[in-house]
Amino acid sequence: MRLTRPIRLAAAAALAGSVLAVAPPAASAAEPTVAHYSSKMVNDGTDVYYPAGAQGELPVALLMQGAKVHRMHYEAYARAVAAYGFVVVVPNHKRLVFFDSNYYPSQKMPAATIDWMDDENANAASPLAGRIDTDTLVLLGHSFGGAAALGVAEESCGIPFCTTLGYSLPGEVKAASLFGTNNKTPLFGTSAAMDNQIPVQLVQGTVDGVALPADAETSYARLENGPKQIVRVAGANHYGITNTQNPSGADPDSSAQPISQAASIATSARWAAQFLKAQLGDAAAADYVFSTGDAADPGVTVTGESS
Repeated sequence: MRLTRPIRLAAAAALAGSVLAVAPPAASAAEPTVAHYSSKMVNDGTDVYYPAGAQGELPVALLMQGAKVHRMHYEAYARAVAAYGFVVVVPNHKRLVFFDSNYYPSQKMPAATIDWMDDENANAASPLAGRIDTDTLVLLGHSFGGAAALGVAEESCGIPFCTTLGYSLPGEVKAASLFGTNNKTPLFGTSAAMDNQIPVQLVQGTVDGVALPADAETSYARLENGPKQIVRVAGANHYGITNTQNPSGADPDSSAQPISQAASIATSARWAAQFLKAQLGDAAAADYVFSTGDAADPGVTVTGESS
């Protein structure tokens, strides 16, 4: 199924020069309380967010951070996704890339997360003891982290995201939702075809000045397999999912965001969570992301294939 609708907000916001607050659809009257604790994944300090009152086993969502963005800058977004029924883990993955030691996600992270899931689920002292669905991992990614996640989805290995001779997609990884992400190569300026082995959603701000909207459109078209989707968030820029604009330490986006940070976070988290839930078998979420959500949400335009 393909869904499209003209963008109504971004151009008007730019002309008016004002800050827009795009209201999301009405929330449930009883939103879950999201709890938080600190953990460690191999050597990476990790924030863990989960819906405190949820029943049954919970799937885990690994958030792969943008380049040079500390994990603390994703708190609001991680909490928003967790409220939909996920354990959201946000490691600080620091390593050397091209002579720069900083926060750079790698394709090793899903395997490390799966080991953490098993250990945490079996740890009687953990708040999540016996509550983790250890067979299910989904990916969230931002910018550099999203590009690394595309390599995971494609089961391919390329520097700087993967530094081994090959890569095998863990069977636990079921789907990915990636913000401000494309597979354009800086050296050649091209986007290769992607034989994605899992469903992929690209969430793209329409005023992103770092990961350009046109490059996301090209990358979406190059995804060979469905389900797939691109969600265009009107008025969001490259840092539409971080707590604040241009977080300290990260390369800034000079393109101003005309909508509020709260609106861009809520919209992006809602579409990410619903897409991921749909891929895990939630029929209501699938109906939202592939049928009704585009018309109900004034802050987005959506193109997607449900199979």
